[in-house]
Amino acid sequence: MITWLASYPKSGNTWLRALLTSYFYSSSGEFDFKKMSKIYQFPAKTFFKGYKKNFSNLPDTAEFWIDAQNKINTDNSFKLFKTHNAFLKINNYNFTNKENTNGCVYIVRDPRNVITSIINHYEHNYREALDWMLDDKGYLFQKEENQFINFQFLSSWRNHYKSWVETKEFPVFTVKYEDLEQKPMEVFENVINFLIKVGKLNTSFDKIKAKKSIESCKFSNLQQKEKQEGFIESPIGQKTGKKITFFNLGKDNDWKKLLPNNIKDEMNEFFENDLKNWGYRIND
Repeated sequence: MITWLASYPKSGNTWLRALLTSYFYSSSGEFDFKKMSKIYQFPAKTFFKGYKKNFSNLPDTAEFWIDAQNKINTDNSFKLFKTHNAFLKINNYNFTNKENTNGCVYIVRDPRNVITSIINHYEHNYREALDWMLDDKGYLFQKEENQFINFQFLSSWRNHYKSWVETKEFPVFTVKYEDLEQKPMEVFENVINFLIKVGKLNTSFDKIKAKKSIESCKFSNLQQKEKQEGFIESPIGQKTGKKITFFNLGKDNDWKKLLPNNIKDEMNEFFENDLKNWGYRIND
């Protein structure tokens, strides 16, 4: 059965994935980029190779989301998958269901810091990035040889988090990115214990290994490893054609210092209730 690591883009999914990879898929807790694929992304091209359909339209793969997951789960083993897909229907197709999912860890981040990461990762300006975060029809995709692959339906930032955290289909454990930064051991232990419970794993939390994973996955370490080894998931800029640094700002990503006043004011007004509900301060 699948347990999802779900988030809106640039919300800390890859960092938590790195922590879980080093914890579950190494003997010592030491992080290794090569093991990141142990927690694969869904949807992804590899899961739709066997279908006799020309994916010539953006959402065509959605028709096979559930069937692909049925195949993934044939061995009935515990699996972690990363996704940026919202838990919403598209063309009346569900993203997942309780027959294929035993739970979800959802990572949420202050949207005012999400936007500052988006402008780097997707080469948007602030206006483009904000419009994208507010778009109820937002999506990600790749195209190869006239085939739309890796299509992920995002909807808006608000719709995205609501779709996962408000579902009653299966258990959802919510992690605030800021809490993971400020009290990593406490949050990580809670995540591991949630995964043990929903995955019915015959193990218990290993504090020594978790401490090693946290140390190994410090932002500065990941940033340095990316410089030295490269990171296969670092995007190629559509405007520059060059690799974009994935682990870019870290704790220097501070909306209070980076956001233009007009964007900050607009986001504070539009997301006021969301920010309050998540415990984020409107003004500092």
